[in-house]
Amino acid sequence: MGKSVQKITDKVSLIASADTWIEGLAIQQLIKTSELNGMQRVAGMPDLHPGRGYPIGAAFFTTNKIYPALVGNDIGCGMALWQTTAKVAKVNLDKLAKKFTHIELPFDESWFSIIESNKAAKNITTKGYDSALGTIGGGNHFAEFQAIDEIYNRNALDELGLSKKHLQLLVHSGSRGLGQSILVEHIAGHNHDGLCESDADFKDYMSKHDEAVRFAELNRELIAKRFLEAIRANGECTLDINHNLVSAKNIDGCDGWLHRKGATPSDKGYVVIPGSRGDYSYLVKPVFTEFIGIDLTVQESINTSLFSLAHGAGRKWQRGECHGRLGHKYKREDLYRTALGSRVVCGNKELLYDEAPQAYKKCETVISDMVDAGLIEVVAKLRPILTFKTNGDC
Repeated sequence: MGKSVQKITDKVSLIASADTWIEGLAIQQLIKTSELNGMQRVAGMPDLHPGRGYPIGAAFFTTNKIYPALVGNDIGCGMALWQTTAKVAKVNLDKLAKKFTHIELPFDESWFSIIESNKAAKNITTKGYDSALGTIGGGNHFAEFQAIDEIYNRNALDELGLSKKHLQLLVHSGSRGLGQSILVEHIAGHNHDGLCESDADFKDYMSKHDEAVRFAELNRELIAKRFLEAIRANGECTLDINHNLVSAKNIDGCDGWLHRKGATPSDKGYVVIPGSRGDYSYLVKPVFTEFIGIDLTVQESINTSLFSLAHGAGRKWQRGECHGRLGHKYKREDLYRTALGSRVVCGNKELLYDEAPQAYKKCETVISDMVDAGLIEVVAKLRPILTFKTNGDC
């Protein structure tokens, strides 16, 4: 296997070099999940960090049973990259930062028919959550304008139709209150016991889960279109990949269920691995097992990683403790600008500190671990221009 693949137990693997810092609690949670009934294999990514009982930045493979709590409440959360018609050379940061004053207001009537037609096209029938569509949410969700900073694989970039001259827009969000309601309903009825394939509620959960994934994809599309409208530009979606979901998967000849919680699929094509708001993001090309002539050790790494990659830089510090760590060093105004020269729009003080670049690992380390494991090829490095979190309280 690749040199950045560690075997923790017979069932648990970690895609990270020995030098990559991983919190001990996250490893403990990873091992604990491997003891669940029906769990076959567990893989932690280099951005692994502790969650509420279950780790974030991990993939879990089960047979005959699923665990909705492993996926969590933000079903369908993911990353969408759009190339805009706006030119990087013409960006004025002061003017750009002022264009999003009304971005969080409810959609006006001009959007209603667009929303309804898109819901119908995606077979979204659940009522009561339309007000959440087009909203980013809190936590680590964002909309970020980026510039292609360095190109490592010109052919791959050309294949995607991306140009260094154009401003890119990366959207990170999920199913919002819909996903939350699905998990709450499941926990109320089944606690954390999971669902066997033979259970009456299995198909019901999967149906709701799949709709929440489609809802999340539509949400990211509407977020992108709102931001494009705000800067008076057009754009096209280059990729949209979910990293919180459970899906049927055959691994090593065994049919089962692959749960991903903050783990980007490596079997869906090109993906973006974002850094913190003050760090670079990376456009990468996963290495696929179906490539003819692939090294057997690399193929083993791909299987061990459960066809998954990191979904971001990974937290170093827990939310809630960041203001205490940073408040004596940085005033609120200091955090609206980053070391890379980008701007941050965030009207929520707690969120501003919780999502500070210092609270995250360097994304370059996470990327390096996956390259060393033979899982990815880096296509381009993306530099943040402006990161939008929220205008006010979340």
